[in-house]
This record gives sequence, C-alpha cells and structure tokens, in this order.
Amino acid sequence: MEKFNIICPCCEANLTIDANTGAILAHEEKKKAHGSFDDLKHELIKQKELRDQLFSQEISSQKDRERILEEKFQEAKKRAQGEPNTPFKNPLDLE
Repeated sequence: MEKFNIICPCCEANLTIDANTGAILAHEEKKKAHGSFDDLKHELIKQKELRDQLFSQEISSQKDRERILEEKFQEAKKRAQGEPNTPFKNPLDLE
C-alpha cells in the first residue's frame, strides 16, 4: 500500500494519504511553540501600548473631525445664502 505524506499549506499539518483511494490515513497538527511567561508578558505590554496609541490617535482625529465638519457647514451655508433663487437639484432626480 503506497502512502503520500503531504504538508497542508493552510495549517501546516502533516497529512498521510493513501495513494490508491485518496483517503486521509493520518493527520498530525503542527506543534506550536509555547513561549515563557516573560515573553507573553512583554507581548501583552506591546499590544496594550499599541491599543493606547491607536485610541489616542482616534480621539485626536475625532476632535479635528468636529472642527472640519463645522467649517464645511459654514462654507455650504455661505454658498446657500449667496444663491437664494437657485432651486435645489437632487442628484438622484437627474437619472
């Protein structure tokens, strides 16, 4: 009985397959390397710093967003007051 040993490209598991039938005879998952607690602790600290940095960036962008939206609103308001007789054209009605 001929067998093939194949490594799965997705999960890197070792598959033993029968050549005649194509049936999977054995499946061995790839062994995961476990780190020490210090390594895991440092990784969690890095992840926390990254989350804090992303959060602070999002807060600052929200502050700027409010200012930018207010400026856009004032610009649109000026344009609307400058052309009081022009009717509003809905872009969906043009089709």
